[in-house]
Amino acid sequence: MGNVYGLIGCPVAHSMSPSIHNAAFLELNSQSYYQAFHLDPTELKEGIKALKLLNIKGFNVTIPHKVSILPFLDEVDKTAKLIGAVNTVVNENGRLIGYNTDGNGYVESLQTVLTKSLNEHRYLIIGAGGAARAIYYTLASKGCSDIDVCNRTIENAGMLVQQCPYEVNSKALSIKDAQEHLENYDVVIHTTSVGLHPNVSASPIKLEKAATHCVISDIVYNPIKTTLLKNAEERGLIAHNGVGMFVHQAALSFELWTGQKPNIKTMTNIVYDKLGGTSC
Repeated sequence: MGNVYGLIGCPVAHSMSPSIHNAAFLELNSQSYYQAFHLDPTELKEGIKALKLLNIKGFNVTIPHKVSILPFLDEVDKTAKLIGAVNTVVNENGRLIGYNTDGNGYVESLQTVLTKSLNEHRYLIIGAGGAARAIYYTLASKGCSDIDVCNRTIENAGMLVQQCPYEVNSKALSIKDAQEHLENYDVVIHTTSVGLHPNVSASPIKLEKAATHCVISDIVYNPIKTTLLKNAEERGLIAHNGVGMFVHQAALSFELWTGQKPNIKTMTNIVYDKLGGTSC
């Protein structure tokens, strides 16, 4: 029998992670299996002990445990430490090591729609939460030197900019200021929950002043096409949804656990199928 891997979160019943990971195991002729575990925040410490006792070889971590799991790990990777959150845990002979694949997963996905090198673009990140931090730090670590951050609470955007350990030319902006100067950016990345079900008609920013070559990226993947992305397409801009980030971060987790690369296309098609859309 193969190894067991999993996902911890609250809730997890809606997760597509088991479908994409089990499909990857099947394609690689592995008998390993991936299982979602609903874990209440009050049960986190005992739940981690149980996963260790059951010799679960690795697991993903989702809301609300990405930060609160840190004290229960034996080691935390440098990138995850910097971001301050873990989304992947590897069990190495009983030692639990935390990683964060969100930033790299996002960047890998973004690069599929960029026409120039990653560091040749001017970026605007909307939001200042955990996802924004992961993406901002990853872009900065890869040599992207022109990244602004806007947020409803400008102080939070300022904190994110100030805490970045890399040399970046960054400004903290209000949503209004960013909107007024949207023509300055080549890539606009939305990282908040605006536009998520059930408030699918909401959009975080108006695109009237966006440059004609601008990529509008939304990490939301349900719905596949948010109001922001619909507005981008109506203006002839490149729309990049969150399916790629979800799939690529999962693939990086899979590789950390197994040393094998899963089939990105298979994983992507499963997600689109479950969301009722079509992949490109």
